Amino acid sequence: MEQGHILRTGQSDGLIVDPVRLRTLFGGQVRHNGLLTGDGDMSPGLPETAPGYVPGRPAAVLVPLVQRPNEISVLLTKRTDHLYHHPGQISFPGGRIEECDLDPVSCALRETEEETGIPRDVVEVIGSLSPYRTRTGFSVVPVIGLLTPPFETRADPFEVAEIFEVPLSFILDRANHQVHSREGDGVKRSFYVLPYQDYYIWGATAAMLVNLANIVLRTDED
Repeated sequence: MEQGHILRTGQSDGLIVDPVRLRTLFGGQVRHNGLLTGDGDMSPGLPETAPGYVPGRPAAVLVPLVQRPNEISVLLTKRTDHLYHHPGQISFPGGRIEECDLDPVSCALRETEEETGIPRDVVEVIGSLSPYRTRTGFSVVPVIGLLTPPFETRADPFEVAEIFEVPLSFILDRANHQVHSREGDGVKRSFYVLPYQDYYIWGATAAMLVNLANIVLRTDED
């Protein structure tokens, strides 16, 4: 039997988030109301695509929402240090859409199985967020999926250094949505950071998590 999870942190205090609510919220549709659309949204004057990258390459990630006994959590991966794109960073399982993929959902499920060993048949896709443009040229569709334990994970040793989970309550607490800045080549770049324990969740992954939180919280506030 599915149970509700009462979140009790910060601005999400008292908000009940359960699988039924999430299914209703997304309804198999793309949610895009007022969301960040790319890395450049927070940094006026920053080129949308970094030099040397081709913009608009289609990609997809899975945003895995795990139904733990006491609370829903978000599954994330830490990338290995030798990868060309985003080495050592925190990310969702996913990647570029290949010819074998029917659509972004197929890509997200395939990449998740390859990177984490989680089979696609334990993932209930409930919707997606609108595409997010990264400075490395990808247009990424975040696919929202509910995962019901038990399931086993098996990290791909080439791509994934670690698989871990973050409580959804932490993501929904706007006090954890920090904005950091860096300057390079005379341009200031601002971006979201969600520091959780020893994990530095930033950039596109953090922005997508903020988008997810804004969808859930805005709906509760409407």
